[in-house]
Amino acid sequence: MRPTEQAQPVADDAYLERLDALARSAGITRSGVAPASVLTRARDELFRRRAAGLADEMQFTYRNPVRSTDPTAAVPGAQAVFVGALAYGADEPQHPVGPSGRVARYAWSDHYGRLREGLWTVAKQLRADGFKAVPFADDNSIVDREVAYLAGLGWFGKNANLLVSGAGSWFVLGCVVTSAPLPVAATPVADGCGACHRCIDNCPTSAIVAPGVIDAGRCLSWVLQKPGVIPVRFRETIGSRIYGCDDCQDVCPPTVRFGVRSAPVEADPPVAWVAVLDLLDADDAGVIAAWGRWYLAGRDPRWARRNALVVLGNVGDGSQPRIAQMLARYVKDPDLILRVHAIWAARRLGLHRLVVDADVGPANDPDGLIAAELAGAVVTR
Repeated sequence: MRPTEQAQPVADDAYLERLDALARSAGITRSGVAPASVLTRARDELFRRRAAGLADEMQFTYRNPVRSTDPTAAVPGAQAVFVGALAYGADEPQHPVGPSGRVARYAWSDHYGRLREGLWTVAKQLRADGFKAVPFADDNSIVDREVAYLAGLGWFGKNANLLVSGAGSWFVLGCVVTSAPLPVAATPVADGCGACHRCIDNCPTSAIVAPGVIDAGRCLSWVLQKPGVIPVRFRETIGSRIYGCDDCQDVCPPTVRFGVRSAPVEADPPVAWVAVLDLLDADDAGVIAAWGRWYLAGRDPRWARRNALVVLGNVGDGSQPRIAQMLARYVKDPDLILRVHAIWAARRLGLHRLVVDADVGPANDPDGLIAAELAGAVVTR
């Protein structure tokens, strides 16, 4: 060994305690270690559910199940996966005045940003000690819920979320894949749901088709993220949701009873509600600046506007001049996707006069979307 080189520390329980303490000091609420072996159970399920059509158009870890279930594909020579969970529960801010869209809790603040910072703190220490270490959070390189389960952080609830022992499911998950041979959790946590099935009973679209199995095509969190026209059958059910859906967690007894509250971050105040008229009035740069933390397919603001139009149709008042003016603008928008949802919202609010002159000729409606929209039944509020 050269004089300037240092021997790697022994990756034992004491070393892991140091990493755990480092993670906690960086804001990570819970941590554990999983083996860096192939996630066989998750791999089989990804292939099975994809073949059954339960993935819908979702990609993420479904895109390449072989890669996303092999930690050594992300970090060659990996021997362990250090897993971190950061709590994001918080008291809901006051509802603003005017038509507003509700945001799922995990997107109220940049929780993933803080989680990444915490994971990088751990990764930098591992690297300084001579080990390979690469952090991942909200990344299709690895199935984070599976490694969190194998690390002993919690169990899979019937809503498919990881329920952290004694704390519930209001957590974002990430990990550091490392060559350090860290001691792994002895056994995963046993199921704690028992006979409870409130999440299944309260899913607004019956998307939980079996305990722990979600039909993505029916899950409102995915419906509001995926590109394209939102199916008419979901629009009324979306209600005021503009991004994500928390219903299966809001009724979960362990989450409601033990839900860990994250400390407020003054630099990043929670945004639980979005004034939809302001969003619809913003230019592309404004939408991305204010709501670009959301997943928007292709970083395209049109998907946020599409969702806002559906919310407006559900919570708006057609007698309000600004609402009528906004919909009058969007029923003539050059973007066909936005026109479709604006027409639905206008008809739902009784503003039929805005759409009677809708031009559905081939030049303006090449895919027949507007014609199909106008041919559908009107569901009024």
